[in-house]
Amino acid sequence: MFARQTWVARTLWALLFIFSAVSLIVGQWYPAFVALATLALSLAPLFLSRWAKVVIPPSFIAAATVFAGATLLLGEAFDFYDRVWWWDIAMHGTGAVGVGLIGFVLIFMMFQGDKYAAPPYAVALFAFCFAMAVGTMWEIFEFTMDSLFGFNTQKSGLPDTMGDLIVDGAGAIVGAWAGWFYLKSQEQGGLTGVIDEFVRHNPRLFQRRRK
Repeated sequence: MFARQTWVARTLWALLFIFSAVSLIVGQWYPAFVALATLALSLAPLFLSRWAKVVIPPSFIAAATVFAGATLLLGEAFDFYDRVWWWDIAMHGTGAVGVGLIGFVLIFMMFQGDKYAAPPYAVALFAFCFAMAVGTMWEIFEFTMDSLFGFNTQKSGLPDTMGDLIVDGAGAIVGAWAGWFYLKSQEQGGLTGVIDEFVRHNPRLFQRRRK
């Protein structure tokens, strides 16, 4: 399971483990917690894929690991969200694109890969709505944490929330557009290539796929 992963993912896992261990030794509890949480989240897709009997391509795992590290470790432990003005925008936009792609793959699986079972615009619309729903749930989570435990995840409050949702919407459109283009075109590359890679690794889930 681990041997098949890219050197990027394995290197980041090793660095996260070392960082968390050193932080625990010197008594830096918060960075250690964030590093361990990042490590756990980046490893979760491996165990989830085994449980669900789905093959997640190594490139997906590497991308998820990089994103988790950038969001949690750099964003929270190293305070990139305050130090780098565009960090929050980049993380929300990138995450929304990824969730949009996941939403497309989920509905494409429901049709077992039949490109002609539903209009491409309908599948793309579902992917967009799925990504926006996930983004909205995250904002609700941040509001709940701030209200109950006095955190400051929303920073400036409503402006931060609305800015995040706008960026989520832009990323969701990109992810949904990639799904639409995948259904309409025979050419595979960029984000459509990402979708095609997942489909090729899981032929049993897309038995009605036709060129």
